[in-house]
Amino acid sequence: MSHLLFDFFGTLVDYDDGHARSPVRSAALAGSLLGEPLTAASFTARWDVVWASWESRCAPSCQEFSMRDVAGSFLPGVPAASVEAFIEVYIAEWNTGVRYLPGIRDLLGSLARTHRLAVVSNTHEPDLVPAHLAAMGVADLVDTVVTSVEVGVRKPSPTIYAEALSRLGIGPGAAVFVGDNPTADYFGPQAVGMRALLIDPAARHSAVPPADRLSSVFDLPGRLA
Repeated sequence: MSHLLFDFFGTLVDYDDGHARSPVRSAALAGSLLGEPLTAASFTARWDVVWASWESRCAPSCQEFSMRDVAGSFLPGVPAASVEAFIEVYIAEWNTGVRYLPGIRDLLGSLARTHRLAVVSNTHEPDLVPAHLAAMGVADLVDTVVTSVEVGVRKPSPTIYAEALSRLGIGPGAAVFVGDNPTADYFGPQAVGMRALLIDPAARHSAVPPADRLSSVFDLPGRLA
């Protein structure tokens, strides 16, 4: 296997799954744009309703939606520049729940000496993953970053894996996919012919053979050996 394809959130970083935990600035800005006061709690409740509407619309077909879709629905009639400003504030607050793994730069640097690396991530904001990779000091180790919002569909759609393989100029047999979601990062890649390894420290997914489970991404070099 010459290439390693990584999921990002939950694989190369820890993160708080869900929306921003304390969106105080987002609530204040949204309230100002809408002309009504919003607390963090009332903002989150309304944001969740809009988000769930987009999720229910898109998830069955693996279609992806963007932060601009959600923010535009949440802030109807608000000028595009102000919507962009709101997204920047919201992403900054959401990012406080992202935690970089100690030693990840050394791990990826070691792996990059023997494999080409790529990241394939479900995300609603195209610049989010590349920005984190740069902040982590590993952007130079990654050949390509493929995001669902860019491709238009999310994992486990075969289209997003095909896009990654096409960019790398390889067939599925040349790649190992590593991630923490069984549907998106294990069964999805397997369905298109890739080998896959699932990060499953609690061994919760009995349908995944023990030989294909990792306790963390740091177990990967030993498994490849």
